[in-house]
Amino acid sequence: MQLLNESPFYPENRQAFDRWKATKLSHYPQNLDDLVVEIGDPRQLTSAEHDRLLSLCQKSNMAIWAGLSGHDSDKEIIRSLGLSFGLKHLDHNMCADNDAITSLTVQSDALRQGYIPYSNRPIAWHTDGYYNPLDQQIHGLLLHCVQPADEGGENELLDHEIVYLRIRDENPDYIRALMHPRAMTIPANEVEGEEIRPSRTGPVFAIYPDGHLHMRYTDRSRSIEWLEDSLLTEAVDFLKSVLKTPSPWHFRGKLEAGQGLISNNVLHTRDGFSDGDNSRLLYRARYFDRIDGC
Repeated sequence: MQLLNESPFYPENRQAFDRWKATKLSHYPQNLDDLVVEIGDPRQLTSAEHDRLLSLCQKSNMAIWAGLSGHDSDKEIIRSLGLSFGLKHLDHNMCADNDAITSLTVQSDALRQGYIPYSNRPIAWHTDGYYNPLDQQIHGLLLHCVQPADEGGENELLDHEIVYLRIRDENPDYIRALMHPRAMTIPANEVEGEEIRPSRTGPVFAIYPDGHLHMRYTDRSRSIEWLEDSLLTEAVDFLKSVLKTPSPWHFRGKLEAGQGLISNNVLHTRDGFSDGDNSRLLYRARYFDRIDGC
């Protein structure tokens, strides 16, 4: 196991960072098509399909599968594919279905009303589960499209390690500020005076014991509190500029029926959309695990 202070993400470890950066940027995917792997049955990947998806995740923390399941709404598709990459421990979040796999579609029931993922409104840059306790962070994220929106609903994707790299190149002290244990607070979620979830405070970037980098972030302007610190304010402003300025590392596209995303919870957005005769439906699986092997 890699020691924490040997990780290239440790701010003082410049030589390891330089080596990691060179490897990271070498042969990095150039466009969305480079992330796509054509597969047959997502419930039973071939060795070649598995290895290709894994190699993309090892490089860019994400890959897209394009399978033959079409509009098949069997949740075993996303569950089986996750299991093949060691993703076992699902997050039973508040709005998830009983099986902990979430049906992302426009819903207006009392539980989901007011939550943007269950509306057709756009969603800003974020990583999933940024409001979770620090010991229950989301490391693996899968999406599977059963029915795309009639219009809109595109996602933008950005590897959080690339964001870290660009911020650290700009100013390593920005990374230290974003690693502060009280950098970002998500206020308590209260409904009609009842606390549904307490406030959550933690860093934006964190290094885990095995040396991997995790990012916890939302670009929301409301329901977020930043530590009062001038350096952190500069760091957040630069982070936002990285997210909002197009680059070769920003990937934009729309999942079609039978396609899905496997990732180590990379940064992502969603455009607003409108439905046709059939409502947009994506399944989302959030895991406390990271993809096995990367």
